[in-house]
Amino acid sequence: MKGKLKPLGLLSAGALAGVLISLGLTAVAQREPRTALPLDELRQFTDVFGAIKANYVEPVEDRKLITGAIDGMLSNLDPHSAYLDAEAFKELQVGTQGEFGGLGIEVGTEDGFVKVVAPIEDTPAARAGVKAGDLIVRIDDKPTKGMSLNDAVKMMRGKPKTPITLTISRKGEAQPIVVRIVRDVIKVQSVRSKVLEPGIGYVRVTQFQEHTVENLARHLDSLAKQNALGSIVLDLRNDPGGLLHGAVGVSAAFLPPNAVVVTTDGRTEDARRKYVANPEDYLRGSRDDVLRRLPAVVKTAPMVVLVNAGSASASEIVAGALQDHKRAVVLGTQTFGKGSVQSILPLSHTTAIKLTTARYYTPNGRSIQARGITPDYLVEETPEGDSGAFRLREVDLNRHLSNDKSQEGKPVVPTPTSEAHPPRERKPMEFGSADDYQLSQALNFLKGQPVVIARARDDTLPDSSGAKAPEAR
Repeated sequence: MKGKLKPLGLLSAGALAGVLISLGLTAVAQREPRTALPLDELRQFTDVFGAIKANYVEPVEDRKLITGAIDGMLSNLDPHSAYLDAEAFKELQVGTQGEFGGLGIEVGTEDGFVKVVAPIEDTPAARAGVKAGDLIVRIDDKPTKGMSLNDAVKMMRGKPKTPITLTISRKGEAQPIVVRIVRDVIKVQSVRSKVLEPGIGYVRVTQFQEHTVENLARHLDSLAKQNALGSIVLDLRNDPGGLLHGAVGVSAAFLPPNAVVVTTDGRTEDARRKYVANPEDYLRGSRDDVLRRLPAVVKTAPMVVLVNAGSASASEIVAGALQDHKRAVVLGTQTFGKGSVQSILPLSHTTAIKLTTARYYTPNGRSIQARGITPDYLVEETPEGDSGAFRLREVDLNRHLSNDKSQEGKPVVPTPTSEAHPPRERKPMEFGSADDYQLSQALNFLKGQPVVIARARDDTLPDSSGAKAPEAR
């Protein structure tokens, strides 16, 4: 590798690198000049390299040792930096198109095991009953303890119609759960919409992909033709993130021109940027500005944004921007808290590293990292609040970046479920359905009716008073 690494792009990844890889690609300019090499440490590395080559019980290829060293360097930094081999690099580039062969789950790591962040709606994993928070302890006959996330992803992805068996450890279950799943082509439909009631439109964004902005424009135009934009519900629950320009474009659909959407700050000049509601920041190439023809009511209609612990990265950018500009109220539970930006730096034509290069901030300068977006209205998934039995967030991940603006690790969350309402098994709730409790509370807000708010652990929110909660700064 000669000279500087040639950077490929900037990305705003989803909750974690996983079975669905979500990222953003934008040009990255120059890197800092290289510092002097640490000769003593490099000698130590070569000593270890030589010892392995000379004494390990079986011969080891040089490439394997070097690749393992690179992988170890990156995985020891933070949960979102990683080495991308040829297969992972190719999947990363394909993943933004919203179609791949696999199970349909977002995964991360915890205590050496693979952990499910969230199943993707209407996929084999979701239909098989895989849940957020599940620990995958075996993939087919191979234990996952100590397995790298990339290796686990490779095993779970595969050709459609091929079977795979996951052994899952679930909190509250005494015995492991064995789930047989048949892989399928996962086509993530990034935008869906419908009319909830006369004059009230519902738009759900499941991931920020290459065509999310134009799909959003199409759905909003359809709702306008049905006279369903008197009020808007934007649902970002369990949306793990995706392309940065997609987050800017979705925000721009509802904000005035040139309103600040997000800023980024890192050690290099190219990592310090401001993204605004302007076609230059949300369109790629010379494509037509699909937001230009949106009806004016989209910018002014009363609006609620729904979020939960599965709302991460690009989702948090949108929720934070609309909240800071007071364009919408945010309702639901504390978001995931991934406020970092990753850059893709190619090592060759087929391999690259994914490196965390910046933190991002809301228009008011709030850092989301390891904290998340605090809802204006803290509302659980059910009246009993039993959906909050387990929440995986950025702050729970090993080696997560700290929040450089405020005290981290204390997101506003509801009190544990009371003995009167112990957690219970129930079928997965379908977002946007008649049984969607958080959506019903959003409708209450839009219709001027009381909103039932959960009791907060740290008393920063009122309990069931219907009063608006203070924003976390």
